[in-house]
Parts: sequence; C-alpha cells; structure tokens
Amino acid sequence: MMGEYVLYYRGKVFDGIYDDRFLVKPTKTAKAMMPEADLELPYDGAKEMIIVDDVENKEFLRELAEAMYEELPAPKKK
Repeated sequence: MMGEYVLYYRGKVFDGIYDDRFLVKPTKTAKAMMPEADLELPYDGAKEMIIVDDVENKEFLRELAEAMYEELPAPKKK
C-alpha cells in the first residue's frame, strides 16, 4: 500500500512522503544532484526511490523538482 502523500510538480508525480521519509523518483538528474543518497523502498512491492535528507533546504528542493521535471513520465490518462 502507498504511503501518506504523493507530491506533484507541474502535473507530474515526482516524489512522496512515505513513513516519514521524503523520497523522489530515481531519475538521472536526481542521482546526479544527490550522488551519496540511499535508495529505499517506499512500500512493499514498489520500486526503489532516493531518500532526501535535506528536507529543510527549500531552494534545493525547488531546484531538484525543476531539474527532474523533463525526465518524469507524463501523467496517465484516465
């Protein structure tokens, strides 16, 4: 089952908060911006995501979301 929150940037899912952990999709950009970050499973059966430790750094989080945007998949049509 999914965690508590899924977050969107300009209509695309880019991260979420799972069991008090801030996790982002492991795009090439996210890996480059956080090369030492650990990968963790948000919930059983999910793909690994990158844990973000510096959640208080608003400027970094904004830069991360903007940099990742082009690599994120388009929303699925309902």
